[in-house]
Amino acid sequence: MESGLKFSLKDKRILKDIYNFAKARRAKLYLVGGVLRDLILGKSKENRDFDFAIKMRAISFGRNLAKRLRCGFVVLDKEHGSCRLVKKEGDKFYTFDFTDFRGKNLEDDLKHRDFTINAIALKLEEALTGHDLNVSLIDPYRGRVDIKTKLIRVVTKKSFPEDPLRILRAFSFSAILGFNIDKDTLRLARLDKDKLSAVSGERIRDELFKVFATVKGYDCFLALDKLKILDIVFPEIKKMRRIGQGPYHHLDVWQHTLETIRQLELIFKEMKNKEILGCLNTVISADRRRKAILKFGAFLHDFGKPKTLRHQKGRITFHGHERAGLRIAEDIARRLKLSRDEIYSLHKMILWHLRPGYLADSENPTPRAKFRFFRDAGNEALSILLLSLADQRSTKGPLTTFKAAKQHEIVVARLIKEYLKKGKEKKQKRLLNGNEIMKKFKLGPSPLIGKILFGIEELQAIGKIKNKEEAFKAAAKLVPTT
Repeated sequence: MESGLKFSLKDKRILKDIYNFAKARRAKLYLVGGVLRDLILGKSKENRDFDFAIKMRAISFGRNLAKRLRCGFVVLDKEHGSCRLVKKEGDKFYTFDFTDFRGKNLEDDLKHRDFTINAIALKLEEALTGHDLNVSLIDPYRGRVDIKTKLIRVVTKKSFPEDPLRILRAFSFSAILGFNIDKDTLRLARLDKDKLSAVSGERIRDELFKVFATVKGYDCFLALDKLKILDIVFPEIKKMRRIGQGPYHHLDVWQHTLETIRQLELIFKEMKNKEILGCLNTVISADRRRKAILKFGAFLHDFGKPKTLRHQKGRITFHGHERAGLRIAEDIARRLKLSRDEIYSLHKMILWHLRPGYLADSENPTPRAKFRFFRDAGNEALSILLLSLADQRSTKGPLTTFKAAKQHEIVVARLIKEYLKKGKEKKQKRLLNGNEIMKKFKLGPSPLIGKILFGIEELQAIGKIKNKEEAFKAAAKLVPTT
């Protein structure tokens, strides 16, 4: 794994520019952390990022270097002397972080790193040589051994108190790298988990979405749940535990939620359709893709059930839980500082996650019912259909029949096919516009005009009307008589 450890010629070229700049200012730079871990593992990222440690004045150094490299610059943490540079090279981006030593020397700095696998350093000038870098790595805490044995271990017992977010980082690294977490590290995570409540929403968001972006979201959430760490990040979960759901379900509300994530990941694993995969890989905001947002939607889809729990004539019901859950989900999304586009996507998924199930009550849903679903679901129709599929597969109570489950699968598959087909079709031109309706029926601007246009659009989509004359006749039926 470690033989012949070297940076690529492309990496060396850009690192040399940084080294020459540092040498002219008699500044000693060390490469640290993730870039060395990934080099040892033989991993390479599409957009490279490098972390540098410098004894002092990292922000001043970074600001001046940004001018030389003609790239973006931002201060990350003024108190601890940390900044970031972002440089575009063709269609790729390089990210360079510079941080002051967190102690009197490099070893002290590495002692304050999160995990041993990230507490490895290398003099920048060594990175530019042609020899095997294994002999030059500075590794006082046996990080390379832990990389070999695929183990995530804190550098010291003070790691989590120094930055409680590292608790989540342990699990996100586990999901990303496929490493196990050291038993003593898990014990410390359990002891220090309450400190997570003081961590900012956006930092928690970033670690959660790293997990959602992997194929191991369910395994990671199961481990976090076992330690009750999720209860600190999402206090809403406590109300979901041990709430039975009646004879159609075999799991309580919370266990059903976890199972839905598992089933969704299984669906992703078996997915081969390139159009579907392309849609799921669409970036919604920053570097967060629809696939990860959908997993978060699966996580949140039943958060409204505790609030809507009712016992009626010996039956358990959750009528309206999707709307109650929507409000909770939007509060959580704002807490995590999700973007407007992400909140919009979650809104659609949670609000309409039951609709495919209603459509599947019939072997052949009507054209009108399908049109209204696609109209309401918008860009998230595919996400909602996949969520519905995972939700259904997570429901295996004694009253859930094979026939009903099979019909649900068939109807959802047809709807997915229809959705993909619609994406290729040219959008139908409107037969009428608002001005024509107002002029014809002597109406002023009002919500009624939009309602009439929706009605005409629906009739046109299902083939009931085909020209302007038929559209005016249909509109006349929607105009109230006085």
